[in-house]
Parts: sequence; C-alpha cells; structure tokens
Amino acid sequence: MKRLAEEKLIQWKEQNKRKPLLLDGARQVGKTHLIEKEFGAKHFSRVHKFDFRENKKLENLFTDSLQPEEIIRKLEIEMGEKIDLKNDLIFFDEVGECQAAVDSLKFFSEKKSDIFLCASGSNIGLLNSFPVGKTHNLELFPMSFYEFLLASQKDLLIEEFEKMSRLMNVHEKLWSILLDYYFVGGMPEAVKTWFSKESTVQKIEEVSRIQDDLLSGFERDFGKYGGKVNSLHIASVFRSVPLRLQSNIDGSVKRYGFKDIIEGKKQYSQLRGPIDWLEKSKLVSKNYIVRNQPLSPLMSLCQENFFKLFFFDVGLLCRSLGLDYPEVRKQEFFQKGFIAENFVQNELLSIGKSPTFSWSEARSEIEFILKSPIGETYPVEVKSGKRTKARSLGVYKEKYSPKKTIKLIGNRGNEDPDNLVWPLYYAYYLNTIS
Repeated sequence: MKRLAEEKLIQWKEQNKRKPLLLDGARQVGKTHLIEKEFGAKHFSRVHKFDFRENKKLENLFTDSLQPEEIIRKLEIEMGEKIDLKNDLIFFDEVGECQAAVDSLKFFSEKKSDIFLCASGSNIGLLNSFPVGKTHNLELFPMSFYEFLLASQKDLLIEEFEKMSRLMNVHEKLWSILLDYYFVGGMPEAVKTWFSKESTVQKIEEVSRIQDDLLSGFERDFGKYGGKVNSLHIASVFRSVPLRLQSNIDGSVKRYGFKDIIEGKKQYSQLRGPIDWLEKSKLVSKNYIVRNQPLSPLMSLCQENFFKLFFFDVGLLCRSLGLDYPEVRKQEFFQKGFIAENFVQNELLSIGKSPTFSWSEARSEIEFILKSPIGETYPVEVKSGKRTKARSLGVYKEKYSPKKTIKLIGNRGNEDPDNLVWPLYYAYYLNTIS
C-alpha cells in the first residue's frame, strides 16, 4: 500500500549530506514496513535491519564506544557480512529501546553524513534524552483518507479525487468510501484486510478483531512504558477521550474536561502526566482553543489547559464507541458530528498542520482555524451532514471579516473562492489554501 511519506524519504536519500532520519509515530502505523519493505527495498541494494525490541543484545554493541566507525564494524561482525555504505541502508528499528543507540545518532550526524542511516521508534517522545538538531525527523500517522483511497486501487476515482471533482456520481462514490474509512480507519493492517477480503461480513469481522487487538495492545504498553506515570491513570484518560467526545451531542466538540476521569483528581495539573504521555506516544492529539480574535502566532493566544483532545485514528474511535458498520454507514447516530471533526483533525495532522487550533466565544464555536503561509487566518466549519447553514461562522465573519471562509460538509459544495464549501473528504487539500 502506497504511503505518501515515502516521497519525503526519497528526498532525504537524494541529499549529498544527510543527518540520520528518524521516523516517529504510534505503534502499528507502518513505520517498519515503510522503511524496510517499501523505501529500503526499492532504493537500496540491501537493508540491514537491527531491531532493538526484538534483540536486546544489540545494546551491548553501544556500550564501549559511540563512534560511528566502531559501531559499524560491530554491526558487521554481528551480521557476519560487510555493509556497503554507498549503496546499503542501515536501519535501527525501535531505536527507543536502546538509549545508547539513540545517543549514537548525534555522532553519525557529525561524522558520517554520507551514509544512509534510518531509525524508527514508537516511544521517541518518552525518551530521557534526545540528540536535538542531529536527526532529520519525520512523523508517520495512520493512513489518511487519500492513502485509503489509493489502497482501494480505484484508479479513475483516484484521478477525480486528485482533481477535486464535483461530479455527482464521483461525490456519491467518494462519500461511500469515506463512510467505510470512518469504520476501518487508517491502521495499515485493518486497511489491508478491508481491501483483501471478498465478503463484507468477513471484512467487518476481521477489521473489528484487528481493532480490538490494537486497543488491547496499546493498553498493555501503558504498563510497560508508563514509567513514573501511573499506567491505570493513562488507561483512564485514554478511555475517556471517546466518551468526552460523544458527550457533546449539540454541536462542536467541547473543551476536554478533567473531572470524573481519575478519582480525586479534577484539575489539569493532576492529569497532565497521563495526557502528556498519550500525546508523546501519538495516541491522542490536542486542538488548542483560541477565545479572542485569531491572529498569528496563534499559540500565543492559547492556554495550556484549554484544549480539545482527539483520538489518533477514526476507525479505533468508532470501535471504542461500539459503533457497528451499518450504523456508521447510515450516519443516523448522534456522534457523527464529532467523528467528522476527529477525522478533519487527523487529516490536518497528516498534511503537517500541527498543532491545530479552534475558536470559541460565548455560544459560538469554529472547529478549526487555519493559518496561511503569509499569516492570514481562516475559519473552517465542519458539518457532518448536507446542510450549509452555520450560525457560528456568521458570528465569526461579522466580528472579524476574514478574507476567506471554509465549510466542510456531507455534500458536493460550491466553487465560491472566498466562501469555500467542500465535501469532507477533501480536507486533505486544506494545505492548498493561501
């Protein structure tokens, strides 16, 4: 399955001098497969993979010295073969399991910028120390809707998507695939299963099983990697995100509340540890709420304890809520609004719009605020249905007179360049707005 991040890996390879590349991301989003089986297999003579989670003895290779020449020699001895530094890729998988290997990246950056060294990890944000400025950092997310569409291999429909077609039959097909994406999500194993099975019943059963296994696996990691943060508290916050989202049935997702999650704790300062842990593990993401005129830089207008909290994968979100495939397809459940909003949040992250922002004042709320390359800010209203009327957007326009507004809805939309109305599945193209 094609991952759009592969293009960035190729750009890294083509540089004359390069820092080690570090691919970050939640567990099971496809980091290892992308580097080893796609990028590595296509663009190098050989891939020499060293998995620090699978082989704990590899840590011994970094105990005496972190000098690149000595480490490379030890790696060759470990494998029993030479590494062609001009044509081979060295791959440190799950590098976060070995702090010394992480530290060695600094020396590879300074002394061996002509070789090809990639590293990946699922717990990079939890490390005690990190060679800041010495790695080329990329983040891999669950597969976006565009990548999900590519996996469908519907070539003619993909061409229409890439043209942002407004044809009715194109809309009907893309909307149908979006509803499938809401159920399946972007975890590669679930996506591969969805498109490889013939029977719809079998697809649903297999994907549901995969999602249950993933959710259980993440919770097991809380105990393994939680460290000083109580794993039960991490699990409580993790489970609370879908419940907090679904409690907002009359409009946009509201600010994440801290009460009634962990007994005896009701303030941000008391929940900050587990929230930060989940964010650093890429399992949740924050959307910061601006409460006055959105002007660049937006972060300067935000409070650290005033944010929305979203799930990292919309399919796992639906599974956590117990939503069945027919329910997702019919879109008759009250949670559909916040699922659409969580979808847009994840699409923005996948195109590099991080952190994300929203706006709230009195009873008016705008789901997302975008900043253009020249510092202009634009409101983005998200509606899960076909109606385009948006009271909050009217309030926002009257107060701040933005040069452009955007609405994402469940219909084909329009072509007005100043008041854009797009179908939700074109959220991927929000980074083209200037």
